[in-house]
Amino acid sequence: MDIKRSHLLRQLPGVNELLQYFESQASSRHLPRKLMTQVIRDSLETQRRHLLAGALDRLPSDLNRSELLQYIHHRLVQAQRSRLCRVINATGVIIHTNLGRSPLPAVALERLLEVGGYYSNLEYDLDAGCRGSRHDHLEGLLRDLTGAAAALIVNNNAAAVMLALNTLAQGREVIVSRGQLVEIGGSFRMPEIMAMSGARLREVGTTNKTYLRDFEAALSPETAVLLKVHMSNYRILGFTHEVPLADLVALGHQHGLPVVEDLGSGCLIDLSRYGLEKEPTVTEALKTGVDLVLFSGDKLLGGPQAGLVLGDQAIVERLKRNPLTRALRPDKLTLAALEATLRLYLDEPRAVAAIPTLWILTRPLAEVKRQAQNLVRRLRSRLINGLQVGLCPSLARVGGGALPQLALPSQALSVAHPEWAAHHLEARLRQANPPVIARLEQDRLLLDVRTLLPEDQHLLVSVLENLLPAAKNHLS
Repeated sequence: MDIKRSHLLRQLPGVNELLQYFESQASSRHLPRKLMTQVIRDSLETQRRHLLAGALDRLPSDLNRSELLQYIHHRLVQAQRSRLCRVINATGVIIHTNLGRSPLPAVALERLLEVGGYYSNLEYDLDAGCRGSRHDHLEGLLRDLTGAAAALIVNNNAAAVMLALNTLAQGREVIVSRGQLVEIGGSFRMPEIMAMSGARLREVGTTNKTYLRDFEAALSPETAVLLKVHMSNYRILGFTHEVPLADLVALGHQHGLPVVEDLGSGCLIDLSRYGLEKEPTVTEALKTGVDLVLFSGDKLLGGPQAGLVLGDQAIVERLKRNPLTRALRPDKLTLAALEATLRLYLDEPRAVAAIPTLWILTRPLAEVKRQAQNLVRRLRSRLINGLQVGLCPSLARVGGGALPQLALPSQALSVAHPEWAAHHLEARLRQANPPVIARLEQDRLLLDVRTLLPEDQHLLVSVLENLLPAAKNHLS
């Protein structure tokens, strides 16, 4: 080994020396000794690899001890952070699947604390003083809100689809339009979920056009269900035709077959009243006489992850008796948060104001602009680290497999620095506390203001104030 490299390696302090130093620091002395030891060992090993692999002419003559301590301190801070953590969504995607979809309303968070922190009547009938069912808590509320005869909650909408088809069509055929065999995210595809249910897929029509006569021609003694699927995050435009739900219901009932609609996002209010694109509501679907409507709890509904099954009482009871229901059932926290969210819908204006997803969707552009302008003023008066902050028009997206064509006008902060590329700034924001998830667009770093929650604004200012000093002190 060359002399210069050996000299630098000998200058690396020992684990015990570093451990004593960090145990004496107020910022880290509360950490478990085992954790500190592991982080220090890993950090030293990283530095050794860096010195051994680095080009000789680029290595310093002496080890920068201050940078090493700062690097270890950064690693200790990272080690304290929970793996699942709050982030600031500045992407402009409202129902962002990778960022947890819909944030919960305040009343739902309160219910989580109350039900999660204490014992609850999850499966106890307070009136009868005996064992009850978790499935009873929300059924009456959902009947009142939607007009459904019966309801069942499972842990997500894919589970709802699998349970419904397993109950109604195991070993038999489910007829569905070829253009509705979507991939629903995470590489999970509708045909695969159907196969796991034990049902056999029968595709009809073409990708862009399916008619009622295609369903009629496919009917056979093996047919168990007629299925209609929301096309999630894509739409076929131009030369198209799909079978209206009411027509499919009439055909199914004529032949004694249940009709199931996977509605996807599950909207409970008419968004067109707020100037948005029309999305079919759960109530509208149920009024067609469809036997089951299935949808998600954490998309346009704005609640926790859940799959909601609404429809015919006899069919819902069959689903409840399926042994799969126990494996797919929701826990007390899901039910508590979902009930609190659903109760807001008893007063639509209150729901629009209190459910973050609906509030973000329906905010007037003028209000978003005022928020953006205030942020720019605050940042320009406080930033001393060379960051340049501007304002530009933006287009936000609904996301989450809902309203795929809708682009909401918005405003974005453009953040730049003369010495830092946009992708470097984006990476530093992701490593901040809390992490800020931004958008790169044409080599510009954009922070879309529409998806900022009110509590995010002061945190964003703080993160940007401290962004570059932290970045320059961080050893990669």
